[in-house]
Amino acid sequence: MDEEQKDILRLACSRLNFAHKVGCDWGFDKTVVYGRGVSVLLYGPSGTGKTMAAQIMAAETGMELYRVDLSRLSSKYVGETEKNVSKLFEEAKNLNIILFFDEADSLFSKRTDITDSNDKFANAETAFILQQVEQYEGMCILATNLYKNFDSAFIRRISCVVKFSLPDEERRYLLWKSIIPEKAPVSPDLDLRFLAENFDMSGSEIKSVIYTAAFIAAEKDQPISMNHIIKALRIDFAKAGKLLSESLLGPYGR
Repeated sequence: MDEEQKDILRLACSRLNFAHKVGCDWGFDKTVVYGRGVSVLLYGPSGTGKTMAAQIMAAETGMELYRVDLSRLSSKYVGETEKNVSKLFEEAKNLNIILFFDEADSLFSKRTDITDSNDKFANAETAFILQQVEQYEGMCILATNLYKNFDSAFIRRISCVVKFSLPDEERRYLLWKSIIPEKAPVSPDLDLRFLAENFDMSGSEIKSVIYTAAFIAAEKDQPISMNHIIKALRIDFAKAGKLLSESLLGPYGR
């Protein structure tokens, strides 16, 4: 992450850590009587660190992170979703936890033009959920890959918004380098700079490839080499339904 992103996340944590100082000691509770909670929206491609950021923020504030099961909140029956959401936030107040909504666009989607009763109830649900988030005096963290699907009214009310992007070449190199533990045996032919230059991958994808390569190497009782990494890349590409081009592998192709 760059410093600007980190500063926004630090500010979100500070709003919890210093809530008593600013609210009570400095008297802001008398002038800010609504929306004192912290809502954070993390958006960007899959595998760029949104969930990890939520975990780090929980550690920074010394609070438990509760991952909300969205499938258990939404209901096809009128009024049931609102009841489930109310119960969730009531329990959260009692437990003093951070609520983490992954793939949150499914719950906080844009309101639609009303053409039938279903649209009316769906819009009412969205409005109710937005209200609950705004009234909650703890922290809500929402993660999504689909920023455009979010209701614009919610975006205006949120405390902090952080965009997560795919890493550039230099950050990819640092990821390749940092994910391999110091104790792991590494072959001298391991060309991390080549991998960073030629494979536009997320941090999650890089981690997956290295981890798979480690097991391939361990089975053969060998240090992790480019041969193991290439095999792991082929497996990762096949898993995603993609073909790893031999031209992309350069000198390390067959």
